[in-house]
Amino acid sequence: MRIDILTLFPEISLAPLSESIIQRARAAELVEIRAHNLRDWSTDKHRRTDDTLCGGGQGMLMMPGPIFAAIEELRTPESKVILMTPQGRVFKQALARELSEEKHLILLCGHYEGVDHRVIEQLVDLELSIGDYVLTNGAIAAAVVTDAVVRLLPGALGDERSHQDESFSDPTLLEAPAYTRPIDFRGMKVPEVLTSGHHAKIEAWKAERAIERTRQNRPDLLD
Repeated sequence: MRIDILTLFPEISLAPLSESIIQRARAAELVEIRAHNLRDWSTDKHRRTDDTLCGGGQGMLMMPGPIFAAIEELRTPESKVILMTPQGRVFKQALARELSEEKHLILLCGHYEGVDHRVIEQLVDLELSIGDYVLTNGAIAAAVVTDAVVRLLPGALGDERSHQDESFSDPTLLEAPAYTRPIDFRGMKVPEVLTSGHHAKIEAWKAERAIERTRQNRPDLLD
């Protein structure tokens, strides 16, 4: 897989992708991740990428010129262009799994008041939001999406079963509580069933606790 991130702040998007699982996936050449500064495609002598809004309004808007030039240079027939925006479809694990099957993702990061709408009409395949809140810029969101997608690539995790047992692998349930040693920590003991060696009982316990935890923290999922 190849992922190109178009942003005014490439260092922000790359910093969290240069450690741990994602860095190992990059080193193993499971994925190529590049972050590009949109100013490199600006034709303005000051490398401007924004201007005031037509019709008035507060803030600045990212101009179409540099974005069109960048995407036209990077795009291939296999590319999927995604705009990171709080107005987009909410990102969930099922969508991360879909995107992990793509060959090439171009993540366009909004800033200021967003991007000229002609970019959305002509270039963008998917508008994507990581939640109902506003960030300083889309580079942070692009890093989140990249992390969620790359860890699903075959070989990215040490145990391929890892992502199958996580929260949201089943979109209606959170994970059951998890414990490790010591068995007795300050008088708080690991549930006996987990040390029983009885796999059927353990699975039944996990299923019950997953429902219980989902009811406590995310009842909307059960609905």
